[in-house]
Amino acid sequence: MSLFDELADLVRVPGDAARAGVVTIGSRGRGTGVIVAPNRVLTNAHNLRDRTTQVRFADGRTVQASAAGEDVDGDLVVLEVDTAGIPALPWADEPPGLGDVVLAVTAGRHRPRVTWGQVTATEVGFTGPRGRPVRGAIEHTAPCAPGSSGAPVLDRAGRVVAINTHRLDYGFYLARTVDAALRQSVAAMAAGRTYEPVRLGVALAPTHVAARLRAAVGLSEQDGLLVRDVAEGSPAARASIRSGDLLVRAGEQQLRVPEDLYGVLAALGEGDQLVLAVVRGAAELTITVTF
Repeated sequence: MSLFDELADLVRVPGDAARAGVVTIGSRGRGTGVIVAPNRVLTNAHNLRDRTTQVRFADGRTVQASAAGEDVDGDLVVLEVDTAGIPALPWADEPPGLGDVVLAVTAGRHRPRVTWGQVTATEVGFTGPRGRPVRGAIEHTAPCAPGSSGAPVLDRAGRVVAINTHRLDYGFYLARTVDAALRQSVAAMAAGRTYEPVRLGVALAPTHVAARLRAAVGLSEQDGLLVRDVAEGSPAARASIRSGDLLVRAGEQQLRVPEDLYGVLAALGEGDQLVLAVVRGAAELTITVTF
């Protein structure tokens, strides 16, 4: 077998096997989804305009679907839809590594495509639809046409290693890496869970602005997150956090950039408490926030 034959088989064999499990999202094909369990399809949350959408299968069957569970901050939603016994695509046991060959199986704009590329970066972060940082993505070079968000990225054995999220510049694409935590989240969403992380209820000033404002009033430079505003009735307001406070530590986590705080909040739920170290002017305070 020649090198070209091997390359063709690399794309054709897993691509053909996966095609039935990949669906088009939306009547105009604005996104792609993948069957992850009986009557369950995973796609990006930004592919939905509301909690229902049209799903078109590879055989041409079109069915109305509704959200079973979602994680909007993580840009994922699991749809409930009649999958007619089509098997779910298998998850990969290991995340892809730098330089690994991957395939993108997409169905955007009602046109199935299979392309290949390589992983060009790992452990990439991006900002979700509501401004929260999302960690744990890969960057790859498999060409993806419009409507490819939500599509599965496969390894050479046809197992799902990542879920496409959005296109970058210069032909690169970002995809959420499928690890144990993501598989657990998808299973929970398939069972009906909707993730709503707790919110502190503060607007934060950019780090460089915080340093300039502290210097302007004669305060020493210090790492932390400067509170620009506090939402009325929020957990922060109930705990008496004020505009101008500098949040320097959340639990055991030192706060230098907003992502530090978001990471702590992501592990909390309703009814939990969080101890914050706060600098107010020159005074150091300890404030307990209840969510």
